[in-house]
Amino acid sequence: MRVQRGFTLIELMIVVMVIAILAAIAIPNYLEQSKKGRRADAVRAVGEYQLEMERWRAECYTYAEVNTCKDTDGDGTVETGERGYPSAPTSSFYSIPSGGLTASETAYSITLQPSGKQAGDRCGNLVGNNTNKQKPAWSVASCNQ
Repeated sequence: MRVQRGFTLIELMIVVMVIAILAAIAIPNYLEQSKKGRRADAVRAVGEYQLEMERWRAECYTYAEVNTCKDTDGDGTVETGERGYPSAPTSSFYSIPSGGLTASETAYSITLQPSGKQAGDRCGNLVGNNTNKQKPAWSVASCNQ
């Protein structure tokens, strides 16, 4: 009598089902972790922008973009900002909507809106301004942790 080698159809179907169940659990978790990582990048970018805006205000006494700063040291000469006016962060996962970047003499605000692969993110928009200097805030409060 000859010994049969190989797998039965039932065994193959069980293996395929196990792989499908694992994929159904793993893929959404992976995608959520990817979005979470991109959210962290956005928070870092807005935080850096906030630091640059505060540096600009310290040098020029205004958040607004001006060609020259005021006489900051009282010697009668007008200085320009050392590193220039801060540029807005750029990303392929977030965009700045119309009106999402404003600056005046006493205030600034930046809003990043999810786009591309990040579009439809559950945390919504990210807002940084001179009133929430500690950390930029998401539209959805549960994301601000």
